[in-house]
Amino acid sequence: MSCPICHAPTEERWRPFCSRRCADLDLHRWLRGGYAIAGEPAEAAAEIRPDEDDEGPAPPRASDGHLR
Repeated sequence: MSCPICHAPTEERWRPFCSRRCADLDLHRWLRGGYAIAGEPAEAAAEIRPDEDDEGPAPPRASDGHLR
């Protein structure tokens, strides 16, 4: 198997990459939006309600983020 970034042989520790450098480069590409799946645009962020889902509103949380 070769590294998808630089095509060098992979190292077990970093598989499927050859090194931490190539793994970090791949992560950077993901975070910057360098990879995309073709298709219809996703819903607008304003339409998404992160605190609610099919089960109703999210449970209350304390100021430190833990459930009450």
